[in-house]
Amino acid sequence: MIRSLKLLYGDKLGASDGQIGSAKDFYFDDQSWAVRYLVADTGTWLSGRQVLLSPHAISGLYQPGKLLLLKLTKKQIDESPTIETHQPVSRQYEMDYYQYYGWPNYWQGDGLWGSSGVPMVVTPVSPGPGRHTPPGVPHTKRADIHLRSTQAVTGYHVKTTDGLTGHVSDFMMDDQTWAIHELVVKTGHRLTGKDVQIPVSKVIRISYEDSSVIVNLTSAAVELSPAHHLTPVGAA
Repeated sequence: MIRSLKLLYGDKLGASDGQIGSAKDFYFDDQSWAVRYLVADTGTWLSGRQVLLSPHAISGLYQPGKLLLLKLTKKQIDESPTIETHQPVSRQYEMDYYQYYGWPNYWQGDGLWGSSGVPMVVTPVSPGPGRHTPPGVPHTKRADIHLRSTQAVTGYHVKTTDGLTGHVSDFMMDDQTWAIHELVVKTGHRLTGKDVQIPVSKVIRISYEDSSVIVNLTSAAVELSPAHHLTPVGAA
């Protein structure tokens, strides 16, 4: 099923032994367009650090109840490798993170998720003697330049082959593969314009220097793209 990431912001996160907070953001790979991490807002529980949750840990997206269920305990999340708030995600951090939980590396293999096309929903093994950065020692080096925040890219201008046309307002994701299929673009005025969907295959690149998404479409083609109507899952 194709889901709106905008509708997932603020959803409660349920660990196997209690709630841990809510969904704050998503990090996606701007080459494969796969959502690699959900960023959790844990309030005062784990303040001062980012809590990243891989789709491997998420067992269900239950929109009517606004609840995302995790196959993790609060202790496992608390003791996972630490990355400070607002620090970039490094590949070394990801290696430690995936080793800690015992999940297959998504960057090794021909599939979107390594050897598979979908993130496997597994119960993490107990962390072994493998090396990982202890709590309080954040990773800050070798940032993965392709991991981007959906919250940050929302609002970026859409640059067509003949000018600027609207801005990014949402991302549409397959909830099985966690791959983003379309960008939602609001054309015209921010308040009175219309929302349309364009496939990510039409995106040439994302320019973070001038906050724009460059697409291989004319302004007219964007305007004539399929209309987007945001309907919550489970709504009548």
